[in-house]
Amino acid sequence: MIDDLPPLRDVVRAHGLAPRKSLGQNFLFDLNLTARIAREAGDLTKGVTVEVGPGPGGLTRALLAAGARKVVAIEQDERFLPALAEIGARYPGRLEVIHGNALEIDLAQIASGEALQVVANLPYNVGTPLLTNWLEQESWPPAWTSLTLMFQREVAERIVATPDERADYGRLAILAGWRATSRILFDVPPAAFTPPPKVTSSIVRIEPRQSPAPCRLESLTKVAQAAFNQRRKMLRQSLKSLGVDASALLEKAEIDPTARAEAIPVDGFVALANAYDALRS
Repeated sequence: MIDDLPPLRDVVRAHGLAPRKSLGQNFLFDLNLTARIAREAGDLTKGVTVEVGPGPGGLTRALLAAGARKVVAIEQDERFLPALAEIGARYPGRLEVIHGNALEIDLAQIASGEALQVVANLPYNVGTPLLTNWLEQESWPPAWTSLTLMFQREVAERIVATPDERADYGRLAILAGWRATSRILFDVPPAAFTPPPKVTSSIVRIEPRQSPAPCRLESLTKVAQAAFNQRRKMLRQSLKSLGVDASALLEKAEIDPTARAEAIPVDGFVALANAYDALRS
């Protein structure tokens, strides 16, 4: 036990809670795993810790037991609010629950100038959109100082991929590699969850780069999309959809026109985005 609250299975039973597949919910009852995730998040005694999709509160309790000064839990499913309220009563003044959609919530407003870390077992159906939102923030560096997140293993591999892992390397890896550093910490087997999903999950640690290579986000996104939409074609062909002279674009960026998208590192895409802006202006 990590605290004197009832076991999580008893909480779920008492409140008549069941995970909803439509919301990508899978309960994590293993206290050793939730405690490990909390440890991997680092020092929680300062700033604000944000959790998305706490459900019945297994990871929430682990974060608070690990000494989190303040946890802000964002939960869209109102069925879990009474169970989370019980945790708040056990840890007075340290848990705030926001009933809402995390895709619509500005982390900077939650932080209010304090350091903010996000630690979450993300629902499978919103993991990638949430990460993309956090990486595409206009103001950079962002409000968050770290993200410790659970994804499906295949999504985790797409986040951390480099040209050495060409099958997984794509637009998400370009965005994550440009603005942050990412690494997979450990895997979580399906058997750890209720109900067990059909896939393995992974915990990913993401930290923002304070000064990413200068580049317009919109242009980087356009160039990466054009390149990977036809990833089997040479760049001199796939980049024609951008509406500029592809040969001139590649020459200006000093990229081999016969190369394919999966062979170009992040800094190469940054160079392409800057060359794209230069040609258009």
